[in-house]
Amino acid sequence: MGPGPSDVSQRVLNAMARPTVGHLDPLFIDLMDDIKGLLQYAFKTDNPLTMPVSAPGSAGMEACFANLVEPGDKVLVCVNGVFGQRMVENVTRCGGQALVVEDDWGKQTDLQKVEDKLSAHPDIKILAFVHAETSTGVRNDAQQLCKLARQYDCLNIVDAVTSLGGIELDVDGWGIDAVYSGSQKCLSCVPGISPVSFGPRAVERIQNRKVPVQSWFLDMNLIMGYWGKGGKRAYHHTAPVNSLYALHESLLMLKEEGLTQAWQRHQQGHQKLYKGLTDLGISFAVDESYRLPQLNVVSIPDGVDDAAVRKHLLDEFNLEIGAGLGNLAGKVWRIGLMGFACKDRNIDHCVASIAKAIRQPCV
Repeated sequence: MGPGPSDVSQRVLNAMARPTVGHLDPLFIDLMDDIKGLLQYAFKTDNPLTMPVSAPGSAGMEACFANLVEPGDKVLVCVNGVFGQRMVENVTRCGGQALVVEDDWGKQTDLQKVEDKLSAHPDIKILAFVHAETSTGVRNDAQQLCKLARQYDCLNIVDAVTSLGGIELDVDGWGIDAVYSGSQKCLSCVPGISPVSFGPRAVERIQNRKVPVQSWFLDMNLIMGYWGKGGKRAYHHTAPVNSLYALHESLLMLKEEGLTQAWQRHQQGHQKLYKGLTDLGISFAVDESYRLPQLNVVSIPDGVDDAAVRKHLLDEFNLEIGAGLGNLAGKVWRIGLMGFACKDRNIDHCVASIAKAIRQPCV
């Protein structure tokens, strides 16, 4: 029950164990089409360029920046946690100029500060932000941030690694241009796959670049030919066939449950965890109005040894929770209720185990 990877169901593991076939086998080509359709469902988009990158979420992030940022481009990045900082580094590595709107860790991105920066720099090409900041448990207002990007005629790049499948995400409805996620969070798939989706404005930018994409492997101009719809496909790389079996199964499970129902389950799980932990005197570090239900960040009680408690939970109760990152290291715990892990019995076990652990003299 840490910040990821989340638990993987036996159904997904069984799917992964199917016989490996060639990455251009007709049966696998059909599966690729199914995966694309299921990802379009999960992202709520009709974008033709919707596909899984054959690498973890960090590669999905790099795919978005490497394809959309050209040398000299101004990119406005919202930073209120670790993963916003990584966006800044991606911009600079692509030769872009990163402008930053910074907010305190544990606080939501300030929309007025973003608009002020966009207004002051009309040559900004892209607005980039994290929807669900895994390091802090904060939900940024993706809908309003995308609206600002449209208002100031710039593209947007959205990190949805922890949000896809866990909270509302509407790529087409919100006007998201480029989005990336990860298989190992609320999709409860094995790690190593990064779903991405590029809208029409982003595809146009990619196809009209002045300089080639700096990464051959992540160049969407090349990958489009492999992840096209049915028919003839151009070989680009050897896809991780068995991992894609697993992704296909996890996406089927999400569709069977329904997006709205999945979002509700995560919210209900959060409410149950909230009651259990607050009854122990443990407070939540993020305001309720923008708190993530699937990634709960709680303040470590006074006098409690952070590392000792987490070790005790793992050794004695087979329970993993996450430590704080960056500015929050040693101050908070991060408890994941993502995907298959978001179950009443897991929450009961978590609360009961923490109750025992914080009372141990050794911790």
